[in-house]
Amino acid sequence: MASSGENGRHQEVGHKSLLQSDALYQYILETSVYPREPEAMKELREITAKHPWNIMTTSADEGQFLNMLLKLINAKNTMEIGVFTGYSLLATAMALPDDGKILAMDINRDNYEIGLPVIEKAGLAHKIDFREGPALPVLDQMIEDGKYHGSYDFIFVDADKDNYLNYHKRLIELVKVGGLIGYDNTLWNGSVVAPPDAPLRKYVRYYRDFILELNKALAADPRIEICQLPVGDGITLCRRIS
Repeated sequence: MASSGENGRHQEVGHKSLLQSDALYQYILETSVYPREPEAMKELREITAKHPWNIMTTSADEGQFLNMLLKLINAKNTMEIGVFTGYSLLATAMALPDDGKILAMDINRDNYEIGLPVIEKAGLAHKIDFREGPALPVLDQMIEDGKYHGSYDFIFVDADKDNYLNYHKRLIELVKVGGLIGYDNTLWNGSVVAPPDAPLRKYVRYYRDFILELNKALAADPRIEICQLPVGDGITLCRRIS
């Protein structure tokens, strides 16, 4: 069982919970998440724990949430921007029907290939179309082609925060009316409410303004309904309504 370190920070790999109590977060994991976590997801989570950038992984409770959400909306055609080792990708693949598809994009294939053997062993690799490289040119080409408009049931974005608004401008055309876009890290380590002079890590401070801009834009976008949840590091669900 993970515990708090000397600096009071939770030591759980991928821990991004905004709960004030680490004990409460651990209770959720031990009671509701880990006992129901599929063996493949547990294996990938433990492999990812050894990665020097393991903080980038989707937390186990968020993976469980995404898996349930995709089943509730009967998703079949999905997209993921930002894959890392593939924990959220695996959660998605497990939720889709056998003929479901995921267009997965990341700038680093090496990280994806860390999790690929687990995905293959679970018999889910056939659902995934992985593309290495920046996502924006791919999205632009899809929009130009015309045949992908409104074709996606669900899109999950956990990538370069300074491009979130650029993604949104394109993804709103590709997700179907009634479909969902999920933007991860929209509470950004809680820094969205930090005072200007707060001592923040360099990368947290740099990306905070982009997250604040995104949150403001999503709240004002008449084409979507939104729900911002304090799961993981904050996830905002956008349901396209027009």
